[in-house]
Amino acid sequence: MMSASQPSLRWRLVSRLSFLQTIFLSLLAVLIVAALWATGSFISLQPEDETINAISHSLARDQNGTLVLKETSTLAARRGDLPGLWFVVRDRSGATIKDGNVPPAYAAIGAALDGVGQARFGSNLGGSIVPAARLQWVSSPAGEVQVLTGMDGNVSTVRILGAMSIVFFSALLPLLIVTAIATMIAAPLVVRRAFSSLDSAVARAGQIDINCQGTRLPVDDVPREILPLVEAVNDALRRLDEGYERQKRLFSHLAHEWRTPVAILQTRLDSLPAGPLKERLFEDTVRLATLAEQFLDLQRLNHRFEPASVDLVDVAEHVVSELAPLAIAANYEPCFVRDEEVVEVLGDRMAIERAVTNLVQNAIQHGGRRGRITVHVARATGITVSDEGSGIPEEERDRIFEPFHRLQGRTKGFGLGLNLVQEIARLHGGKVCALDEPTGGAAFRLSFPMAG
Repeated sequence: MMSASQPSLRWRLVSRLSFLQTIFLSLLAVLIVAALWATGSFISLQPEDETINAISHSLARDQNGTLVLKETSTLAARRGDLPGLWFVVRDRSGATIKDGNVPPAYAAIGAALDGVGQARFGSNLGGSIVPAARLQWVSSPAGEVQVLTGMDGNVSTVRILGAMSIVFFSALLPLLIVTAIATMIAAPLVVRRAFSSLDSAVARAGQIDINCQGTRLPVDDVPREILPLVEAVNDALRRLDEGYERQKRLFSHLAHEWRTPVAILQTRLDSLPAGPLKERLFEDTVRLATLAEQFLDLQRLNHRFEPASVDLVDVAEHVVSELAPLAIAANYEPCFVRDEEVVEVLGDRMAIERAVTNLVQNAIQHGGRRGRITVHVARATGITVSDEGSGIPEEERDRIFEPFHRLQGRTKGFGLGLNLVQEIARLHGGKVCALDEPTGGAAFRLSFPMAG
């Protein structure tokens, strides 16, 4: 039986496939974002953005509304990073603040570019080098201003981390979520499809039974990695079938050969004078004959039969008449009771007759050698065989149908009779059970589905 603690190959494959797909797509997404970032197509971090931001936050208005520059810590830090820092600030009214060594090419730009939101400048044509610069209109504590400054410096770690967060939450995280959902849906479907051939093999394996020799696991569409295991199981089943067939032939041969010396013993017993010894030897010979028949019954149970109409009244009456001398010799009073003239079922007459015979012989062996052995036939209950012996303990009533199981203290019998009765009942769609007998003895009820 499969335990819940055992690892699942199917879900192990699903989890690993999902993990690998997530890693692969994550790396692919990172490479794509990195390429877009490097080409400036996604997010472009320029060092002058740090400078413009520091300058704009250092602007203010005095009491007269004049544009002034405050020396903030951010601007001071920027001056420390850029010793040659220069910039020009201009508001909408034309008020201007200049700081540092402003290149001559930018000193007189003035209001010419008021209508331009942002621009980049620089040139090295004709032997005249104009340093690169950036112009941008930005919001500041002093209002909207135009800032023109150089393009030197580095991007701060804070801005890099902020940009990375934007990239992650706006592009990478949604991609990972979509990938995870797609993987969770697609991976189980793919693995389930791959395991479909194994599912059919498992279903066929569930049909393997001792009465269905020749069953093999299907090899069609089985994955190449699993095929050796399936073929090994099929080879093992073939060897088991061959060994089982040899065993059946051996049991059948022994049972048939056993009949001959038993028949000779019975013939020789008939010539002995009557007496207690003859009766005891006769009982022992019957036990040997019964064992031989039980071995033959084991072989017959493996063969299918064509259901035919069987009269339980006729079968029970025949068994009682056949075993009456044995019962009387063992000090019993055989009794046959029927509620109807005919009780018909569909089945194999020989098998049902053997089941009833085993029940009566069981009563003879374990009924205490006193009182009645009653065989009762009714449409509602089937065939009931009861005795007036010591009965069966309630805790033993299920185990007595196990093969080779005998009640403690009872050495007679081989523990096969009741198991054969149960198998015959099962093959006919019926059942056998032990009942409470009012007299305290044992009672067995053998019931079958009624014909018609």
